[in-house]
Amino acid sequence: MREIIFDTETTGFDPQNGDRMVEIGCIEMIDRIETGQTFHCYYNPERPMPKAAENVHGLSDMFLSDKKLFAAGAEELLAFLGDAKLVAHNAQFDFNFLNAELVLCGYQPISRFRMIDTLAIAKSKHPGAKLSLDALCSRYGIDRSHRVKHGALLDAELLTQLYIELTGGRQIGLGLADDMKRADPIASMRSTAQKIERKVFITPREHHAGADELARHKIFIEGIINPLWTEI
Repeated sequence: MREIIFDTETTGFDPQNGDRMVEIGCIEMIDRIETGQTFHCYYNPERPMPKAAENVHGLSDMFLSDKKLFAAGAEELLAFLGDAKLVAHNAQFDFNFLNAELVLCGYQPISRFRMIDTLAIAKSKHPGAKLSLDALCSRYGIDRSHRVKHGALLDAELLTQLYIELTGGRQIGLGLADDMKRADPIASMRSTAQKIERKVFITPREHHAGADELARHKIFIEGIINPLWTEI
């Protein structure tokens, strides 16, 4: 199963009010294993960067001034995303901006049926707890010491680790055991046979009813009124 874990940085909170996406970072994962394939791009938002937003991600007007427009890189992004499931933290936010950018340059929005929201997963597992990416990384022991400011690819990397933890972990030991069995089924059968040979079986205890027990059993049977077996 192919999944893309992604994060965005923006000029604000609402694309309907003119806010734009300025960065996207994506990480490919197949069958819960990172493939090493990533997509990362900055975009010129064609509007000034509010100071409050710059304080969060550190992306200034000067830095973004020579970056390409989203429309110029949309095909490349869509090719990377393919038809994979898309995983994000507070995914509604990221989907809103991604789809707004796609619609602005004439593409169809991405179906929300492809959306997996790690915030919703975290809410069901830890109701009432702090559910920011930072808080959840601390809960699961994920190192975020290098996260000085928000960054789309960095946050996607952290989210990849968090998503794996939220959905059961990698279960590395079980996976290795299964791989060993698949690699050498004869060795697995031999190991099972050796375990059976080593098992200590209890000798069956002989038991025969004595004459006194048989006599008492006969009296008991004869005392039963209208036994079912006489009707056969």
